[in-house]
Parts: sequence; C-alpha cells; structure tokens
Amino acid sequence: MTLTLTTISGSPRGWRVLLGLAFKGLTVEINELKLSKNEHKAEPFISLNPRGTVPVLESDGIVIRDSMAILAWLDRKFPQKPLFGSTDVEAAEIWQATMESRQYLRQAAADFLTPIFFQGASLHDKGTPKWETLLAASDAMQSEMRFLDTKLSDGRDFLVGDDPSAADAVSWTEIRLVQRASETKPDLMAELGFAELANTLHHLEAWKQRVFERPGVEATMPGHW
Repeated sequence: MTLTLTTISGSPRGWRVLLGLAFKGLTVEINELKLSKNEHKAEPFISLNPRGTVPVLESDGIVIRDSMAILAWLDRKFPQKPLFGSTDVEAAEIWQATMESRQYLRQAAADFLTPIFFQGASLHDKGTPKWETLLAASDAMQSEMRFLDTKLSDGRDFLVGDDPSAADAVSWTEIRLVQRASETKPDLMAELGFAELANTLHHLEAWKQRVFERPGVEATMPGHW
C-alpha cells in the first residue's frame, strides 16, 4: 500500500501528519507544493481538495483532506503503535489533549507567528499599535506553553503517557515553530521574553527534545530550514 501526502513545507497541519506517520513507523511519499506559487489554490491540487488546504493523504483511491481525519484513519488502518491509545481511558485523555492543542495552542501560535514569519514584525514596531497586538499574542502563546509545561510536570515522557500520541504530534509542531522564530529573529523573540522562557520551562524543553529524538522525526523537519 502506497501512502501519498500532499503538503507544504513547514505547514503545521501537514507536519503533524508527518509526525504521526513517524510515530507509527510508516513511510509516505511526499508531494510538496510551493506556497510562494500558490500551488495549493491551483490545478491539479484544487481538484483533489476544492478547499485548497493541506494536507491531503491518498491511499488506494481513498482521499482524506484533513489532518485530524488523516491521523484517525491511520490509527484505524494501521493499529500498531496507536496514536489515540489502546483503551477507552487512554483514548479519552489523548483526544482531549489533542483537541485542546488543535484549538487553543494552534490559534495562539497562528496569531503570534503570522506577524513574525509573514508580516515583517520587528523591534522597529515598538510603541505602535502593531507592537501592542504582538505583545498580546506573545502573552497568549507563552500562556499555552506554560500550560503544556505544567501538564508535563507529572513525570510522564509525553503529553499522555510514556509513548508519543496524536497529542504530541499536534503540539510539537507549534512549539518547534516558536523555536524557529527564535532561531531566525533572536533579538525580537528575546525582547518578547522567549529567551528567558526557554530557560524556565524545563519540562517543555525536555519533552521537545524527546520527541525530536524519536525515530523518523528528524526527517520530518522542513527542508527549507
């Protein structure tokens, strides 16, 4: 069976699927679209997904056009190394943690990182309404990071238990994108408090490294980085 994933390099939703595949030890053929050329809004992709969003997974005539639907399908099709737990109790906790990150962490990251990656936010914005908006987004992002750090403070290796799950796949991409912002705009991120935050959220930092060290995860890193 061939799995083909169409995505955009660095897309958090596509990346979470790549992590899920890595956690399960599955291989996939990647069809990478170019965001700069708006290939996700043009043919032939738009016929595959009329909404023009990534990722899309194809397998033997099956087409799945949503990252969470893809992760759920992968777990049903390939039940080994489950992403959503082996018991009803595990499933409940994993689904809750996954959907919380999908809603709150994803929104906080989008609000914070969009100005940094795509709108040219810089230290020159200080004292302007644009800076105040960025500060508010920064506070929200840091709050979500502290939430995860607290969740990880109970000694577990991953967000739900001792094995990586869908919750880790969804959350790790957002946290790693924040790190990317610190790598590319260190002065701005330091001014916003993220250099200090990285030195205080020890549980989150250790978890981030544990996920990275899982087999196959390094290969999911965006090639353009």
